[in-house]
Amino acid sequence: MKLPSIIQPEQLLTSGKKDFLLFDVSAGSKPRYDEQHLKDAFYLDLNTDLADIKDFAIGGRHPLPTFEHFAQLLGKYGLTKDTHVIVYDDKNGSNAAARFWWMLKSIGHEKVQVLNGGYTAAIKAGFPVTAEVPLANPVSPYQISAWQLPLAEIEEVEAATQLEHHAIIDVRDANRFAGLTEPIDLIAGHIPNATNIPFTENLDAHGAFLSPEILKEKYSKALADYNIENVIIHCGSGVTACHTLLAIDYAGLPIPKLYVGSWSEWSRNHKKMILT
Repeated sequence: MKLPSIIQPEQLLTSGKKDFLLFDVSAGSKPRYDEQHLKDAFYLDLNTDLADIKDFAIGGRHPLPTFEHFAQLLGKYGLTKDTHVIVYDDKNGSNAAARFWWMLKSIGHEKVQVLNGGYTAAIKAGFPVTAEVPLANPVSPYQISAWQLPLAEIEEVEAATQLEHHAIIDVRDANRFAGLTEPIDLIAGHIPNATNIPFTENLDAHGAFLSPEILKEKYSKALADYNIENVIIHCGSGVTACHTLLAIDYAGLPIPKLYVGSWSEWSRNHKKMILT
């Protein structure tokens, strides 16, 4: 039976540690992890563990790591094909955690779940915290042959700006999409023909994912006019886009294509763009 892509804090409390590996994937929060994290959680860094950052114009701010790097990383922490992995971060919406979830799913690892509400929700539910770093039990590098979930490169995105019945969904906030502000990348605006569905709309007022039923209704309606192979999801650097892919999977719908380079790559290549 397929595991749901989201696990509730109460379920984490009733799970035995021997049954899963727990990962804190809170971007930029290593100092907080060193002071306090969920008991038995390992820390993964978005920039060094889950990306291969080089030239932002080639692959954007968070391009995927090499298979060799990712395989060695997983082996370092003892992951095998049968390992149950639970991931969280401290951003409630599980942003960097969603990236790790997508990466594991995309190499064919089925037993991976994201903690609903993340770090804060787990503490509120009573999950123990500590400053102690657990000891890993390394195994051989994970066997990886390909990214199995669909990806879109910049050339395909450019073509989609001119094609009917193709959808480009930008999950950044409305002001960034409209070109009113841009706190990270060099240019504000959005890709032509893109539609804005902010990833924050996947969450309720408490920072937890909406129910699968509500998400299914939302995305079934948004994607009703498109074949799934013609749907591309992007954000600023290919991280929060995974949040929406996670929400779509949680809803029981097929996972669309991820444009990893996202706005950070697109805007640095002087492609056509809507600036305001």
